[in-house]
Amino acid sequence: MNIVVGVTGASGAQYAFALLRHLKDHVDLVISEDAKKVIAHEMDVGVDAFAKLATAVWRNDDTTAPPSSGSYRFAAMVIIPCSLGTLGKIAWGISDNLITRAAAVCLKERRKLILVPRETPLAATHMENMVRLANQGAVILPAMPGFYHKPETVDDLVNFIVGKVLDQLGIEHRLFRRWRE
Repeated sequence: MNIVVGVTGASGAQYAFALLRHLKDHVDLVISEDAKKVIAHEMDVGVDAFAKLATAVWRNDDTTAPPSSGSYRFAAMVIIPCSLGTLGKIAWGISDNLITRAAAVCLKERRKLILVPRETPLAATHMENMVRLANQGAVILPAMPGFYHKPETVDDLVNFIVGKVLDQLGIEHRLFRRWRE
């Protein structure tokens, strides 16, 4: 299954890195310039470590890269973390970079689009944009970890969200103990 992973400039680069480590199939990776700054600030690994986990890496300013076209076969796209600026652009059809263009392809081709916003608090505009996207078929999966699995580490919290993303993609995992398991 081909999956496009977009990483934007919201805090939470750990979510993207963990997802990339758990995906087992073809992954096209796009990292925004702001995400590169966040990765440098939040992580002990650099952008190169992200790239090593992908099959193909595309520049976000390359709107002619394969994921920008509906004829490029990919099953799903995950934007993790998804800044609310990126979410707003997608909601209103603004395709000014590869991440937003590939998301537009998902919506028009009826492919799975999973957005993992990680910002708080939310303004009414943010929530309206989320509803707009949900009504178009996107999955809005905020980085809001549960606690019923009794997390003990930050990795446990990250893995909960990554597991929820993998659930949406139909990929089996054992990243957290399920409710009543």
